[in-house]
Amino acid sequence: MRKTVTKLADGRELVYYDPDGFEVRDATDLRTPEPAAVRPELRLDPVLGDWVTVAAHRQGRPYQPPAGDCPLCPSRRGRSTEIPAADYNVVVFENRFPSLSTQGAGRAPDSRSPLFRAEPGTGRCEVVCFTSDHDASFAGLSESRAALVLDAWIDRTTELAALPDVRQVYCFENRGAEIGVTLSHPHGQIYAYPFLTPRTGKMIARAAEYRGRTGRNLAEDLLAAERLDRRRLVLTGTHWTAFVPFAARWPYEVHLYPHRRVPDLPALGPAERAELPPIYLELLRRFDRLFDTPAGVDATDGGGGPTPSAPTPYIAAWHQAPRYGGEELSLHLELFTIRRAANKFKFLAGVESGQDAFVNDVLPEAAARRLREVAS
Repeated sequence: MRKTVTKLADGRELVYYDPDGFEVRDATDLRTPEPAAVRPELRLDPVLGDWVTVAAHRQGRPYQPPAGDCPLCPSRRGRSTEIPAADYNVVVFENRFPSLSTQGAGRAPDSRSPLFRAEPGTGRCEVVCFTSDHDASFAGLSESRAALVLDAWIDRTTELAALPDVRQVYCFENRGAEIGVTLSHPHGQIYAYPFLTPRTGKMIARAAEYRGRTGRNLAEDLLAAERLDRRRLVLTGTHWTAFVPFAARWPYEVHLYPHRRVPDLPALGPAERAELPPIYLELLRRFDRLFDTPAGVDATDGGGGPTPSAPTPYIAAWHQAPRYGGEELSLHLELFTIRRAANKFKFLAGVESGQDAFVNDVLPEAAARRLREVAS
């Protein structure tokens, strides 16, 4: 892997990742720098104890522009984008509309009440472009390109985790307008948080309780139990296992764990890194085939016939241990879709959004069976 670090016109960092070769990455960003209006802040919820990021400047970010105006496509004559090069393999750059920023972070006005605590929204948000092909998808990438994306995730996790005040690094992909994606070009994001996210905090607390009660590691025992039960297994390799969790929240949800517990992506060994791209691609391709035939759970239209399937919207979330305090955690992927049938979606309604109490419309064992049926 060859890494080239450069700067955009406004000073944001951009990094090209290429296979070993002789690509020259010297294209210049020809745009006129615009003054930064980035003032994210963190406000502490006094009731739940969670940090909430307030980033009002994000209201101005692009929303579903036509392909000809996509800011993630390569630059071409007469039109400069976020990527100055005329072509690229994998690119990572600082988000122009970040939720967290290493510079210019804002802070709410001081309050006389100790209940109202605010801090600067210090951190970093990056965009990861998987390919220059606007009409592609991660599932359609070659194994070598997926491996290059993995190299980029590993490199960025290492770099961002070393920044001052960064507590946790989170790599993820949102795919599909139904999820809320504002740009259709195949891309993901990386957040470097200055705080421990609520979900990770819950994982740490549960793992600590399990260790105290049993003397064992929760992630290791959970993986062993799913591999022994087998009803919810989706895909098993030499170094990785994918399964639908016993208490899945989403209609189709898969967790992917390495057989050897490691804290984060940089800790993976060569064999684990080599096996991950084909397994990950297979999972994404199965998600895209979930609703292609009437064999799926309620995968029909109102007349009983098969519904042509649009690309399945999903969130692919890599959970990594934070810089400190996560010694009991295991690196793993959580992949899920809000689509519960070809023409039906699982929206977070009153009980989920109001009480964080999920109701799943699809039996996890049935979801796992369907994901096995659509294997390549």
